Amino acid sequence: MTVGKSRALLVSALVCGVGLAGCGKKNSVERGDVNYENYTAEQIFERAEYDLARNDPDLAASVFAEVERLYPYSELAKRAVIMQAYAYHQDKDYENSRAAAQRFIDFYPTDEDAAYAQYLLALSYYDQIDEVGRDQGLTFQALQSLREVIERYPDSEYARSAILKFDLAFDHLAAKEMEIGRYYLRRDHFTAAINRFRVVVEDFQTTTHTAEALHRLVEAYLSLGLTNEARTAGAILGHNFKGTGWYEDSYKLLTGRGLTLEAVGDNWLRQVYRQMIQGKWL
Repeated sequence: MTVGKSRALLVSALVCGVGLAGCGKKNSVERGDVNYENYTAEQIFERAEYDLARNDPDLAASVFAEVERLYPYSELAKRAVIMQAYAYHQDKDYENSRAAAQRFIDFYPTDEDAAYAQYLLALSYYDQIDEVGRDQGLTFQALQSLREVIERYPDSEYARSAILKFDLAFDHLAAKEMEIGRYYLRRDHFTAAINRFRVVVEDFQTTTHTAEALHRLVEAYLSLGLTNEARTAGAILGHNFKGTGWYEDSYKLLTGRGLTLEAVGDNWLRQVYRQMIQGKWL
């Protein structure tokens, strides 16, 4: 049975008479109440699935581990490893979920469920990405792991989801750069702000933050009196994001000072303009 079938079993609890969860047992069998050495691999596995179905993933993970410990060379032991990863993830124990998923990949790299294991490993990082203000190390790790799913298993059922999550994580990194850039801009640290907005324009062009980054560059450069850079940023904004409020704001700022929105001078934004608008990469 594949892990897909195993996951399907989780929607319903095992009823009276199935393996370790039979009639006469307590409703909740705690660790230490059962000597698992007295049971078959199938019975232990069913018990773990039962614990998952009754929403006790922490206990389920430890019971799946018993299958692996007592029957290490069985087919169920292999399934138990990836089900441990799933159970730990359900319990938000991401470190142990990641360890179990990696163990499955290391031991069974060609198995049909290796793609799912890699996806779980990526989720163990991705699901810890929350508010923008936190350290982004997990976001980088999530991107790397999601890329592994996309590149190694492009035809798997998890590739599409990995692509969507990759784009969201990528956008998350851009949002972090924007947050720091705005912080500097509000405090009139214009050079530091420009450095952050430049990262967004050069490295995160496909995210939703590029238009604002260009507008903020217009603001920062005008504050420094660097009109060529401000005009060029406005020109890029006009070619790519003319229908946005960011373009309208930049247009008012520049024209209000008698400046046109066009690529002028010799600066890094002029190079971006040549690449993005004129298609010239040299």
